[in-house]
Amino acid sequence: MDNKIPIIIDCDPGHDDAIALIMAFASEKLKVLGVSVSAGNQTIEKTYTNARKIISFLGKASPLAKGASYPLVRRLEVAPSVHGESGLDGPVLPETDYTGVPESAWELHRRLISESSEPVTFVVTGPLTNLAILLLAYPDVKKNLKQICLMGGGIDHGNWSSAAEFNILVDPEAAHIVFSCGIPIVMCGLDVTEKAMIFSEEIERLRKSEKRVAVLVAELLDFFGRFHSDLGFEGAPIHDACTIAYLIKPELFKVCDYYVVIETQGKYTAGMTLADKRVNNNRPEPNVTACMDIDREGFVRLLEQCCMAYT
Repeated sequence: MDNKIPIIIDCDPGHDDAIALIMAFASEKLKVLGVSVSAGNQTIEKTYTNARKIISFLGKASPLAKGASYPLVRRLEVAPSVHGESGLDGPVLPETDYTGVPESAWELHRRLISESSEPVTFVVTGPLTNLAILLLAYPDVKKNLKQICLMGGGIDHGNWSSAAEFNILVDPEAAHIVFSCGIPIVMCGLDVTEKAMIFSEEIERLRKSEKRVAVLVAELLDFFGRFHSDLGFEGAPIHDACTIAYLIKPELFKVCDYYVVIETQGKYTAGMTLADKRVNNNRPEPNVTACMDIDREGFVRLLEQCCMAYT
């Protein structure tokens, strides 16, 4: 019997998305059924190209599908200041002939979920547009989805605005659909991901290993780390990789359960993940398990182990 956790990864690579993919494909605890991309960190063509190159570099043959080019109702906002014009600036990845499947992301999701003999965990490390479309178009998939594990939001603060984190702010309407869908959600928000830092000496350890994937991660973090250093971070927070780390080794995390809603209308608070922290009887039942703290050194060790798993 295969005891691996079947997962689908929806992403917008993105340096930390790329590292999340590296960890997921390396882990013996996870079975990556497929990968899809949305626009987010960069435009859909760029995130699709980046995903193709990463998966090919890892020597994997996972089904890959292209998803939404734009948020459900808003204009697309990308993040070149964080990830560069390509969405994956820094290392030069080889060109590849690897191409994805002709299906849309949500068509691929539906097929993989229906074909899986075990309930599927849906991992999202970008905006929630593709997952929202899946839930709207094919609500029958809910019966074979175990949980949603996402990087997005923040219980206590935002980053792209004072109230909102980037992934949620890009498409708050999609986030509202996902957070109200009734499927258990594990939320790796800024509360934990900004603590999932890797420091310069640890990056150098990866580089000096001379393992090709470890060297790639070091080069990704060279570029990604400069942006965060300019913001005053002591290291590079690998936000998206927290989703995969949680699935591989949940004991690394401290969690709290909250009822969380998404603000879609606020002038200053659009995209906010509003957690109900009341302790009285008016508090609704929690819909989110929010990761709030992490064993940082254990997280870095896990990343190193994943990098060393590749030849």
